[in-house]
Amino acid sequence: MARVFVTRKLPGTAVDRLKAEHEVEVWPERLPPRPGDLRARMPDIEGLLSILTDKIHDELLDAAPNLRAISNYAVGVDNIDVEAVTKRGIPIGNTPDVLTEATADLAVALMLAIARRLSEGEALVHRGDWLTWEPTLLLGRDLHDSTVGIVGMGRIGRAVQRRVEGFGARVVYTDVSGGVLLEQLLEQSDFVTIHSPLTEQTHGLINDETLAMMKPTAYLVNTARGPIVDTKALIRALNAGEIAGAALDVTDPEPLTGDHVLLSAPNLLVVPHIGSATHATREAMADMAVDNLLAALRGERMRHCVNPQVYDA
Repeated sequence: MARVFVTRKLPGTAVDRLKAEHEVEVWPERLPPRPGDLRARMPDIEGLLSILTDKIHDELLDAAPNLRAISNYAVGVDNIDVEAVTKRGIPIGNTPDVLTEATADLAVALMLAIARRLSEGEALVHRGDWLTWEPTLLLGRDLHDSTVGIVGMGRIGRAVQRRVEGFGARVVYTDVSGGVLLEQLLEQSDFVTIHSPLTEQTHGLINDETLAMMKPTAYLVNTARGPIVDTKALIRALNAGEIAGAALDVTDPEPLTGDHVLLSAPNLLVVPHIGSATHATREAMADMAVDNLLAALRGERMRHCVNPQVYDA
């Protein structure tokens, strides 16, 4: 029986399966463990089930001499220093595939919401300003017959493609494996939707220069990772009317404080990182994360491992 720390309460019954085999502590608070709280537990634990807000780096790993496995409750592992963990021979699990459809659904929902001005319409009704039907009230733009530019044609990008083509949209994409140049995509697209992982190459990919390449009638949608978009550049572009609007499920910083300057920008919709937030998806993610951890603690290969070279070594 190993000692395991789970850094947040998870939906479903997956953690019960973990507890049936190991000694498990689950962080009970709504906010994540502070760095000191996480570090204090590291000397004794053999398994860590982390989430995307937990920063796993060299200093933390130095305090964890018994750590045998990390299972990240996310597809991305940009919260983890993968190289540092791999050097220690520790496998890292993630949760691919299960959140593809839910995140693609939200990306399309954000396109429709920002282009059809849904939050503005709801606010107008709640203010009591809905006085009559008006031919020019809250005119938006169409998803059908538009061009959707997909930045990153992985699982989620392809799922978005299937959806928007069903709306009658044309798709262009850019990806490390092909497609058009980013500059061409930005110039052609009525919607630019981001589905790339956060890497050194994609950090700040959407910036002053690239935003200036977009149509003034185009919308930016980000359901990937916040730092792919330069927040200050986006604020400038929205305030200057360089683009028609933006809809974000992820931000930089994240979370945003209620008084953050980004939230005062016009034509902006922000939701709190809910791309995978359906009952079925989040429970499936928990099952996969627990399965990864159980396998590693049994000495077996993780089914979903982002650094499989630890097994080769």
